[in-house]
Amino acid sequence: MKKLMLLIAGGVGYVLGARAGRERYDQIKRTATRVKEDPRVQEKATQAADLAKEKAPGVKDAVVSAAGTAAGAASGAASAAADKVTPSGNGGHRSDLEDQLHPESTARQDNPYPQGDLP
Repeated sequence: MKKLMLLIAGGVGYVLGARAGRERYDQIKRTATRVKEDPRVQEKATQAADLAKEKAPGVKDAVVSAAGTAAGAASGAASAAADKVTPSGNGGHRSDLEDQLHPESTARQDNPYPQGDLP
């Protein structure tokens, strides 16, 4: 598939950059049309489409399963991070992380946006 795309890109690049004029462009266009209309190419294109239709449900199930696994892992990580910041049973007191914040940190300022004229 990568080789085919490379050949197509090369052909397009040649056509766009060719200085041979309209005759060469028409020759390349006729060749491309003949290849596209070749029964062997049509057969392979149909086989590729059929294979994609056949494999689509399995791919869908795999993607849904992977997304569910990723969502579960993210939820678990978020829960673990929340427990580290606010351990359960601390009565709503500040966590160790909050105590480590610098008092001048923008996260703790009432208005973290610069005021006045900027340089």
